[in-house]
Formats: sequence, C-alpha cells, structure tokens
Amino acid sequence: MKTKLAQTLLAPLLVTGLLLSPLAGTTSTASAASAVTTAASTTQAIKVYIDGSKLSLPAAPYVKNGVTFVPMRQIFTALGASITWVEKTQTIIVRKNTTTVSLTVGKKEAVVDGKTVKLDAAPAVKNGTTFVPARFVAEALGAKVKWDNAAQAVRITSIEQQWAEAYEEYEETPEDDRTKLTPKEIVEQNDESVVLITTNKALGSGVVIGDRWILTNNHVIEDASSATITSIYGDEYKVQGVVVNRPSSDLAIIQTDESLYLEPVSVGYTVPEKGDKVVAIGSPLGIQNTVSDGLVSNISYEDGLTYIQTSAPIDHGSSGGALFDEYGDLVGITTAGYTSQADLNFAVSVAHASLLMGLLPESPQEDVKFLPAILPDTLKGASMETITALMKKEFGSVATGDGTASFSNWEVKRDSQGWIVLTADIDPRFYTYYGGSSANDIRSWAINLGHELNRMLPGETIQVIISFDRTFGFQPRGFAENEVTALGDNKWKVRFPVLDMQLKDQLYISMKD
Repeated sequence: MKTKLAQTLLAPLLVTGLLLSPLAGTTSTASAASAVTTAASTTQAIKVYIDGSKLSLPAAPYVKNGVTFVPMRQIFTALGASITWVEKTQTIIVRKNTTTVSLTVGKKEAVVDGKTVKLDAAPAVKNGTTFVPARFVAEALGAKVKWDNAAQAVRITSIEQQWAEAYEEYEETPEDDRTKLTPKEIVEQNDESVVLITTNKALGSGVVIGDRWILTNNHVIEDASSATITSIYGDEYKVQGVVVNRPSSDLAIIQTDESLYLEPVSVGYTVPEKGDKVVAIGSPLGIQNTVSDGLVSNISYEDGLTYIQTSAPIDHGSSGGALFDEYGDLVGITTAGYTSQADLNFAVSVAHASLLMGLLPESPQEDVKFLPAILPDTLKGASMETITALMKKEFGSVATGDGTASFSNWEVKRDSQGWIVLTADIDPRFYTYYGGSSANDIRSWAINLGHELNRMLPGETIQVIISFDRTFGFQPRGFAENEVTALGDNKWKVRFPVLDMQLKDQLYISMKD
C-alpha cells in the first residue's frame, strides 16, 4: 500500500444497526516457516551462501532439533537489514524497507510488523555469539531458503536477487508476435478471473490465480474474520482464510472452501512502460467487475516496491482488482489512489505477486485461517491509559484523497457524568488546506472508530472530539469568543472542535468543514 502517497481503495461495507462502516486496520504478519532440516550427517561444517556468495561467519552454524542456526549480525547485514540489539531485554530488532522483525533470546515467538508469530526454535547465545533460526529470519525479509544436503549448506536468495533474476529472465525473453488486444477483447479474456470480495468489514476485489486461490490486497482481508467470493456469474464461495501474505507489498492470497471453476490468470513479472495502455477490472463502490482504461502514467519505486501509476479510473472497492496491459497480461494489482482530476491511481507490480506465490504450498491446505484481529475483542475494564495507547497506535491517522491526516495528543477520560470522552488534535496544516475536501473521508474514519468503540465498550456512552489547535502571530477574526485565547507577546491560540461524535445506542456526528 503506497501509504506515503495515496489512499487505499477499500470500500467500507454498510451494515445495519447502530453504526455503518467498520475499520480496516493495518495489521502485519509473516509466516513462521518450517525449519531448515538436514537428513544427512552434520559432521561436516555447515556453510551459508547468500546470493551465491559464501558468508564469512565468526562462529560456525549449528543444527538443533532440525533447525539450522546462524550468527545473527552477519546474516542480517548480508540481507541488507539494520540491526538494533537491546541488551536489557536480549531483544533483536531488525528493519528492512517497511518490514520490522523483533526476536528475543530464549523466546519461541517473534513480532513481524507488529504481529506475533510462532517460531520452531528460539534465538540463542553460544560462546558470546547470538544465533537465530536461518529460515525464519530470511523468509521474514522476503528471501528464499534452500538446504543443500550434498554441500551441507544453507543457500539464501535475497528478495533483491530474486528481482534481478526475474528481470533478467524477462529481458532475455525474445520478442514475440503477440497481437495487441482491444479493451473489449481483454475483458472477454479475463473478466471471469476477477471476483468481488465481501468481508464482514468491507468490500474489495480479487484475481483468481488457482483452483481455490485468489490474489488480493492484504488490506482487503487483514481485519476480516469471514469473507465470501462472488463471481460474475453470481456464484458465491466461502473463504477459508489467508494462505500467504506480505503486508510490506500489501498482497495476500486467500483460499476458498471449494473449487471455483474459473479461469485463473497467469502471474508473471511483466512491467509495462510509461505511456502503455492498460485496462482495470474491479468492483469500485461494490459495482462488480467495472471496466476502465487509461495509460501507464508513471512507474515509481518506494521501499523496494514497484508501483504502476495509471490514469485508468478506480475507486473504493477496487482494492485487489486487476490491471492488464495491451496483450491481456496481468501487470498489477490496483491498490490505491488520490481523489483528483488527474486520475492519480496506483497498482503494485505483479512481480511482487509472483514472489509471494513462491511461498504457496503445492496444493490447498485445510488448516488455513484468517489473520489475527488487530483490535482487542473488548476494552471492558481497561484503564483510560490503555485506551489512550490504543488510540495512538491504531487511530493516529487516516488516509484521505488529499493525503494522510494525522491525529495527535490523544487523551481519554471519564467525565463527571460517566461518559468516556476521547480527544485528539488534527494536523492543523492538513486541516487548513484540505478540511473541506477530505471531510467525507474523515467522517468515514470516525464512523469506523465509533463502530469499534461501541463493540469494544458495549453499553458505554462515548464522545470523540477532534480539534483544530494552532497559535497565530496575529489576532484572528471571525471565531467565537471561546475559540480564541490571547497568550501574550502578540500570540493568539485558536482552538475549536472539527468533529464531535457521540454514541451509545445511536450515533451522532457533527463536523466543521
């Protein structure tokens, strides 16, 4: 998800009752992959190769209970990650691009992008050297790992090398005599391969890539506990869960409980060129399999990801949809966009999907589940400090068509009348420039917040106040008397509520544009 530049295109699902659209959160997770195992004797010294080069190590790797351990610092450095060692807690914090991995010596679980995953073995310290399980740490950073039994070696291919190999293969592919297709022909070829995804939280799109597998955006499915797939023929299929996902590229592959009998799309490494024509198929605002066309406006790169900027119109609900080139090949998964007359829309390159598919099992598994929930089931009995911390972490900003609106200075108190009152300040510069045009997005964010607060704090009377707060070097005019405070030294503070939301069995929102 191109969070620094654009909003995600997930359409909130309207539900009956007190509130309207539940929050689509920002969870992250990674598979705690199976251990590197050795069936042969381990009397021979274990070697580690990264992208074909033997890694020089201060201490020899070792195998314990079928898991190969390697010295921490050298493997992370070789994979291009930064390392922070917290001596007091014996914790290793690793960062690469948008991925953060935290491991603790002696603890058989890790935290990947804020979510806890189980490990087959815990990091350990031997003779002053910290060792980590090779397969988990490599795959958490997007690398591929193979055990070479004959050479007694762990062979790791970094995500950068995977990209280079894929691009080299693409470059070496001879030019063919493929015929360019019209938009109508592209639709005829691919329309049944794009589906509508309805979760208990929102609406999105997906692309069929296998008998029971569908490729979509991670943010479409990340906070869902149930989902259904609807084909263009009106057939509905239950989603069992998430097979593999990678939050850093905002991609996930979900699995249905039965065969789809829909033509899967071939997923390759094709990257179109600026100026090429493209066709998008998705379900904007829930209007299934809507077709639009446009140009590749630009190719951009951010945090190791490739994005295709396109003028093909898309909207909320298009998240996870397909972007095809003139030959009918899938080139991107529509992910985000601005509300703009310039049609600034983005798709994550399909090459990232190809890498993700490398983590798929050989066949559908029956134990797949939905991703862990981002928010707790309940806040009943929680302290005001705990609720404040949750607001800061999970509700500190909202992506709008004009960029990201940030909310700071969160404070939660119970007042004399028993209400739980949550207050925060909106970024004053953002509000000054975009307060009017982003009002609908902020209102939707507030409704999402209200839904979650009502769920986590049932029976409570709640008020949320978001305020504009800024100091000026002149005395502003046109404000109510209680909205302007003289600070002295030719300074005046302006503070007024931008949003006032109150809820219990009903919801009321007042906004000042």
